[in-house]
Amino acid sequence: MELNKMTISTITTFIISLALISSPSSAQTPPAPFIFSPSPFGSPTPSPAPSPSIHHVNLTDLLTVAGPFHTFLSYLLQTQVIETFQSQANDSKSGGLTLYVPSDSAFASLRKSTLSNLTNDELKTLLLYHAFPRYYTLSDFKYLSAQNPVTTFAGGSYTLNVTYDMGTIHIVSSWFKAEIISSVYSTAPVAVYVLDMVLFPKEIFTVEPALAPVPAPPPESKAADVAPGTSVSQLSPAGSSESDRTKSSSSNDVRIGLLGYLIVIFSFFLVRI
Repeated sequence: MELNKMTISTITTFIISLALISSPSSAQTPPAPFIFSPSPFGSPTPSPAPSPSIHHVNLTDLLTVAGPFHTFLSYLLQTQVIETFQSQANDSKSGGLTLYVPSDSAFASLRKSTLSNLTNDELKTLLLYHAFPRYYTLSDFKYLSAQNPVTTFAGGSYTLNVTYDMGTIHIVSSWFKAEIISSVYSTAPVAVYVLDMVLFPKEIFTVEPALAPVPAPPPESKAADVAPGTSVSQLSPAGSSESDRTKSSSSNDVRIGLLGYLIVIFSFFLVRI
């Protein structure tokens, strides 16, 4: 009987111990290993550096300092065409600007009435005729000459021809052939070149524009009129007068010597008699 009690007690103790071991509250589970999980948004990317601001050349300041282009600049300001060119120069999406600036001497070679008789719209068109709506370097003109005629900023039939010969560049309008004599500024998207003549389209000037008369050379100095009774010796230069005096002195010496010789001969004959 006691053996049975002990057996039951042992079995009961075993069952209780087994239940405690399998219970989740008492079980000690090791901590789960740390696993790095990348962010679903990926690694952070650095913010891009701000792009440098674009420098826009001020055409008014450029033409004022780089002149003398006073005449051309005054027309640009008077007609406000300078604002059109400046807007094109500032527009990064445009093709740029190539501006042809006649020098002050080029305007001085024209008659004053050539431009003074133009209407305001004609003057605006004439100024727009001096620009291409694209940026061209000097080396580009070699290839641009094969694409004649080239449309100007005035548009439509207002075109120009370009010639390139061993580095010499001419811009040919309807009436005159102007040469690029220097480069004032050439950095994309703006190029400014100097011309030795003004460009004239036939759409505005139906006849060749008149040039100012060339100043006559100063008159050459003329010899003063000879006063009556003036001898030839008085008209001779100083050097000739000195030579004449030398010759006259020599002639007098010869005459005195001959006269002395005759006196000696005459005295000899008087003694003999």
